[in-house]
Amino acid sequence: MKLTVLGCSGGIGGENSRTSSFLVDDDVLIDCGTGVGDLEFSALRRISHIFVSHSHLDHIAAIPLLVDAIGEICYHTITVYAPPGTLHILRAHIFNWLVWPDFTAIPDRDHPYLRLQPVMTGESIRLGDRIFTALPVRHTVPAVAWRLDSGAAQLIYSGDTTYCSELIEAINASPALRYLIVETAFPEEMRALAIASRHLCPSMLEVMLNEFTVNPEVYVSHLKPGFSTHIMGQIDALRGRLRPMRLERGQVFEF
Repeated sequence: MKLTVLGCSGGIGGENSRTSSFLVDDDVLIDCGTGVGDLEFSALRRISHIFVSHSHLDHIAAIPLLVDAIGEICYHTITVYAPPGTLHILRAHIFNWLVWPDFTAIPDRDHPYLRLQPVMTGESIRLGDRIFTALPVRHTVPAVAWRLDSGAAQLIYSGDTTYCSELIEAINASPALRYLIVETAFPEEMRALAIASRHLCPSMLEVMLNEFTVNPEVYVSHLKPGFSTHIMGQIDALRGRLRPMRLERGQVFEF
């Protein structure tokens, strides 16, 4: 499997500030933030599956535009996989004919451009030899992390989460884990805000990392623009066994 980072910023502002979106091989997206908009139209046409971590706008912003762009031309169904609560939010607040057309009914419900498939925490979706498993996290809305398994190695993407013992347990139960992409949205000075909004700050990340029994390469995503260098400085000062690195737009991971 190959994962390409289309966007990993916690917000917009600058050439490289594209929000969370990752292309797997050439047909799967993990989250669908603003980074998807940089793909050529020919690449958009190949996308058939989107695994969504949660419903916040920076992670779903491009889904409506993607379906609208390729639906009538490609005439194939894009399937969105997410927890039932996330799909409810998409139906009620995005694909509701007010914010955007309901593409689950266009051109008709038997042959829609968009299909919403619920996935429960712990459930796996197999696409050929590739397995995508929803893992538990803690955020302000229904949310999951995603574990990608090629059969040879694994990559876990946390999505948005605060400290979560269940996620740590799932990470430690992934012996083939080669890469971990984990958020750290706020600097240490904003720890109270991180806790309230169920994100991580460096000291909370450190606690998580110290509980790992596996040894993945760790990459930090979702840094807030304007604070990213400061946050990474605080993370670099940590002295744990694992040494997190900053995730960059355009990075490619093969596993």
